[in-house]
Amino acid sequence: MSSIRKQTILSSLLIYASLPFASLNTYFFVKQGSFTSDEYGLTRLFFDIGTNFYIIASLGVIPIIYKFYPYYKDNLHDKENDLLGRTFLKALIGFILLTIACFVLQPLIEKNFGEHSKLFVDYYFWVLPYAFGMLLFSLLEGYSWALQKTVLPNFLRDAATRLITTLFILAYIFGFVRFHTFIILFSSLYVIITIVMVVALAKTGNLHFTLKVSRVSKKFRKKIFKMQSLVFGNIVVNTLGSTVNGIIIASLLGLTPTAIYSLALHAANLIQIPQQSLRNISLGVLVRSWKDKDYSRIKDIYQRSSINMLLLTMLVFGNAWLNAADGLKVLHIQDEYTAGIPLLLVFGIIRIIDAGMGINGQIIGASTFWRFDVITSIVMISLRIPLSYFFIKEYGIMGSTYADLISLTVYNYIRMEFLRRKIGMQPFTVQTIYSLMLALAGYFIAYILFYEQSGWFAIIARSTIFSGILIGGTLIFKLTPDVMQLYGAATKKLKFVKVQS
Repeated sequence: MSSIRKQTILSSLLIYASLPFASLNTYFFVKQGSFTSDEYGLTRLFFDIGTNFYIIASLGVIPIIYKFYPYYKDNLHDKENDLLGRTFLKALIGFILLTIACFVLQPLIEKNFGEHSKLFVDYYFWVLPYAFGMLLFSLLEGYSWALQKTVLPNFLRDAATRLITTLFILAYIFGFVRFHTFIILFSSLYVIITIVMVVALAKTGNLHFTLKVSRVSKKFRKKIFKMQSLVFGNIVVNTLGSTVNGIIIASLLGLTPTAIYSLALHAANLIQIPQQSLRNISLGVLVRSWKDKDYSRIKDIYQRSSINMLLLTMLVFGNAWLNAADGLKVLHIQDEYTAGIPLLLVFGIIRIIDAGMGINGQIIGASTFWRFDVITSIVMISLRIPLSYFFIKEYGIMGSTYADLISLTVYNYIRMEFLRRKIGMQPFTVQTIYSLMLALAGYFIAYILFYEQSGWFAIIARSTIFSGILIGGTLIFKLTPDVMQLYGAATKKLKFVKVQS
């Protein structure tokens, strides 16, 4: 357990430490005098299409590695372990088939992207090495997870890719490479970290590669195929659902709208970081609570997670929305990206709704009703893809946010209603209403007081007023017991320090 705890802490620290580099890279892409909006849009489209390509090429084998590795480890010598070799072979076959399909579909790509996203058509085939690197790294990452060695792969996927991207960006900005060379370097990003993974696994003696079919592979052949088939379909649908907006925007509108959408989405994802942390922390407690049938504890976690995530999300989003226009100006962001400010509003509303609904997904996933979580995901994606296409075609990039708002709200409502009917729980309390009213009051006060101001002074002033009202109101009205506990602990510590001094 100490080893798991240590790796969890290290991995989390590395992930959070890499977040500033993600924002820095985005800033370099969109600031004046760097990349054009089409060039930034191309890199985002590379990621969206590359992700789909590698998922399709994987044929669903990656989860097989960490699911079945214990059976191979317990029944075979290391040199006889064919799990990595056979999964690699299947993925290689999948990638070869994908590559053939890419050549066959090239005329279709030119037809759908040629008018609005000519730059993507020019660099279309460079997506293949980008996706191939993703595929190889994901295979080795899954293998490392099976070995219970998570720090290096987490570092490489999050921190290293961002650091290397920073180097590529700086090389372009300072004129060491042209954009053509930058794209070639960018397409090799995951190949580079894959080489590092191969060297690391080989040095520790954990890289065993054989294609000779073992008795374990023969024994579990049907189970492996069944799981692979089920997982593959689910992963493909979920991946397409999360990346479809960028692809549709590039096809119908062009790379500049794709870049605008990506910047707004990046800001919205930063808003969601506190939610992700709370959700990860709660899962283990929920599993134990379901096992013990401690429904009162589950209800308490459900409602407290709702109010905590709601307050944190409104705090981050309120500051972002109050200062979005001034922020673009003082940071010298290219003028085109001001079109993304309305997108940020809708993305923020989506994040607030999602936060207010609490950890309904984790509660369902930790229970015996976990299959319902899969069903609701399918419902959400079935709504999201056609709605995205229709709304983007009708309303431009704003249409993508409308599609997300509808599909994700329906998705959350279904799961919330399921929990209410099954176990009589819902996430809202009277504090939910008070929190919304407090945030709105803080927003309008900060906005009205500094309506005619601009620049850094206005940004700092608005943020101070809004944050002060929301945080102060949370303490005064005792909107969440967790904040009160933290406040109590902090005041006791301060008193102790004063006494000691």
